[in-house]
Formats: sequence, C-alpha cells, structure tokens
Amino acid sequence: MKGIAFLPGFITSLLITGLALPAFSQVTSDNTTNTTVNPNGNNFDILDGIQKGNNLFHSFKEFSIPTGGSATFNNSTDIVNIINRVTGGNISNINGLIKAEGNANLFLINPAGIVFGENARLDIGGSFLGSTAESILFEDGFEFSAVNPQSQPLLTVSVPLGLQMGQMSGDIKVQGTGHRLIGGGFTPVIRNNTQPTLQVNSGKAIALVGKNLNLQQNKFLTVAELIRNNTTFQSLC
Repeated sequence: MKGIAFLPGFITSLLITGLALPAFSQVTSDNTTNTTVNPNGNNFDILDGIQKGNNLFHSFKEFSIPTGGSATFNNSTDIVNIINRVTGGNISNINGLIKAEGNANLFLINPAGIVFGENARLDIGGSFLGSTAESILFEDGFEFSAVNPQSQPLLTVSVPLGLQMGQMSGDIKVQGTGHRLIGGGFTPVIRNNTQPTLQVNSGKAIALVGKNLNLQQNKFLTVAELIRNNTTFQSLC
C-alpha cells in the first residue's frame, strides 16, 4: 500500500478501463457516524454526521444517485470539509446531483469504485475529491478508513493531507460528452467543446483518484505534471 499526497494541488492520471454499473441507486447510512439519510423518491437529504471543528464526517453503506435524483448535504455554512466514505462494498453510480451548502470542500471515497454518469452534476462551493482510496489521511496521523470502519470512530479536527491506496482499490469512470478538470482558476484539461459533466467554481479544484481513471468518448490523455504559480500538480496514480 502507498500513501498519496493530494494537497495543495490536484492532477489526474487517465487510463483506459471498464466498470460495471450497480443494479440500484440509493444512499444509506452505515450507522457509524450518526449520519441520517431522508429519502424522497430519487432525492436524498443527508443530515447530522459527526462534526469535529470545521470537519463534518459521514459514513455510508451505499452511495448511488439515479438519473434525475440528488444527494443534498444539509451542512452548516461554517463547515470547511465534508468527508464521506462508502463502506458497503458496492460501486457508487453517480448519475444525478451532489449538492452541499456554503463553500465546503467535498470528499468522497469508495474503494469499490465510482462511476460518474453523463447526468452527474456538482453544486458545491468548494473543491471536490472523488477517490477509490481505502482511507483519507490527516495531518495529525488520523486515518478515516472505508475498509476498516469503526462504530463511533475517534475523529479529528485536523486537515486532510493525503490518500491511502490499496491493492484492491477500484477504478473511476466518467461518462459524458465533455469533461473539465478545474484547479485554482486554471483549466488544465478540457474534454471537447461541450458542456462538461463535472465542474466546480473558478478557483476550486476537482480531483479524481483511482487505480484507473477512464474519461469516455474514446479520447484519453495522461498528464504527469503541471506547474502554475509555483504550485506543482503531481500525478496521483
């Protein structure tokens, strides 16, 4: 297993692979972080969780959003990082809207894999990280694990610094006619001249980190390193 640092910069290594879609779309808590999910048809309101300082932790058994559906995080606006793990062993199929309040950064890890469908959208004020890492590593040494989840874990107010990949870490697929990866007001990769599937506000970043990452439409690009304003964007795979 290897640790991967992803701050302060993001970049993405793109490889060809395939992922099977799950047979269902739902968001359910695994009951380890006091997370409450209120379903309303294909829409899911996500409340509670555990707040430590400016970090808000959620843990899900399943996290998949159907076409036309949404997952809305009802966080307070003082939250800086919304940190989410999926522990149930099924791929997350995201084909609807992920929304959060304020300017919070949103982290989503699922070692089983993540598929962003052509209808996947982000409505968040901060940056977004989606990964098939087994855990998120923090500045004080704390590890928020999706493969060894503890009930009512001892969480941290510290800053997330990196990812712990494992041999069983899955793949990420992004479907759609255009993909835009945005970081620090700079657009390192633009996929086609169409409306991007995933995008965040100017000055924010999207990072997708998996064993393999597939941006569909039969055009693939591998980027090793970009430098902007003395910030190094390093390959994360």
